[in-house]
Amino acid sequence: METGWIEALQAKMGEKMISSRSDLDTYSYDAAFGEFFPEAVVYVTNTEAVSEVLKIANEYKVSVTPRGLGTGLSGGDLPVHGGITLDMTQWPASVEVFPNDLVARVSPGTLTSEIHAEAEKHGLMYPPDPSSSNISTIGGNLAENAGGPRGLKYGVTKDYVLGLEVVTPEGEIMHTGGHTIKNVTGLDLTKLMVGSEGILGMITGATLKLIPKPAAAQTVMAAFSTMEVAGQAVSKTLTSGILPAKMEFIDQACAQAVEKYEPLGLPTNVEAIVLVELDGHPTAVQEEAEAVSKIMKELGGTNISQPQTKEDALNMWKARRLVSPATANIKPTRASEDATVPRSQIPAMMARLAEIREKYDLLLVVFGHAGDGNLHPNILCDDRDPEEIERVKQAIEEIFQSALELGGTLSGEHGIGTMKSPFLEKELGPVGVDMMKRIKQSWDPNNIMNPGKIFPDKGQRLILSRAVERE
Repeated sequence: METGWIEALQAKMGEKMISSRSDLDTYSYDAAFGEFFPEAVVYVTNTEAVSEVLKIANEYKVSVTPRGLGTGLSGGDLPVHGGITLDMTQWPASVEVFPNDLVARVSPGTLTSEIHAEAEKHGLMYPPDPSSSNISTIGGNLAENAGGPRGLKYGVTKDYVLGLEVVTPEGEIMHTGGHTIKNVTGLDLTKLMVGSEGILGMITGATLKLIPKPAAAQTVMAAFSTMEVAGQAVSKTLTSGILPAKMEFIDQACAQAVEKYEPLGLPTNVEAIVLVELDGHPTAVQEEAEAVSKIMKELGGTNISQPQTKEDALNMWKARRLVSPATANIKPTRASEDATVPRSQIPAMMARLAEIREKYDLLLVVFGHAGDGNLHPNILCDDRDPEEIERVKQAIEEIFQSALELGGTLSGEHGIGTMKSPFLEKELGPVGVDMMKRIKQSWDPNNIMNPGKIFPDKGQRLILSRAVERE
């Protein structure tokens, strides 16, 4: 890294820049693990400011880490190599809906929930719905290719991005895609950027695809004595000709934690609770809800219920949303993963997780998106206990390995970041990783954009605990 860059940045950005150590503390961590301090933070509120910063960074070969609201769970916005953190939180929120075209133009600092709300004013829907939508910005969702419960029927973020405004590592402004649903002009740079975790450039605007909002929705809940039977119910539902909008599950430990946190009447004497949401035409939705209830009952489901009001349905889904805060109360630290397996392998993965829980004597709870095999094993621990953290690291490695052995993937929606980069080659192989590195090198020859993400640094191990990593 060349010297003189802080002075050059200060001269250009003025009060929009901070560099004192005390002010940088809150940028050293996020919702994942690890502690890395930037050397400067710049608040950017428009594309031109991003361009100016990247031109300076590229000239002086200084690392740049994009950052939104810090809700990521894979360490994507941690400044592993120091340098500059680009703070997007002061970027004005903007959602411009074009209802006749079923698209919306948004700024990167817009909360995802705000996009949902604006689309609904026009009878439309933006389907991607990460659980953090009330506290995460669309810029971060785009960078990480966020998912969510509706991914089963509607897909993930990349499936709804028509075009982007991007600032390249050299500070040049580029537009990809456009306003139309069909666009096959040239290479698909839009899809390349979505999910690239900030290593190729900065997303400063997006055009999103919207769809008509379904006229009706109905929830079905069922409890099962074993996870295996719950998995069978999921499989039979999906092969019956019914495609739910959402199909979620929580295990017994999660249900018990939620009931302790806020009593909602969940059954706590069963291994699994499955929640299904169907949407579409009112008549079809009701018929499908009855069919799903019948499938659940035939496979031994109990406590089968269909809420009759919107308020009752929201309360039922509230239980699923409360899993994270409820389990966070049990121990001070939580390692949240999102290993994903083929749907048919959910029971096998659950059995592996039970073995890992017992082997390492850890408090491991599981919830997630049963419909698409995206599981969220959460290990509750205390990062002030080095011995426990070492067991957690070993357990996480076995979780990843188990997912790959069952034909799955390291991540269904959280991204690779720093948390999973040491395991990347196990899934993609050396040739696949090398091809990705070649793309990175061609786009960012000076390696200034979010270095230390996706591709592990030499000798890098799993980054987990701030307390341990400082030792």
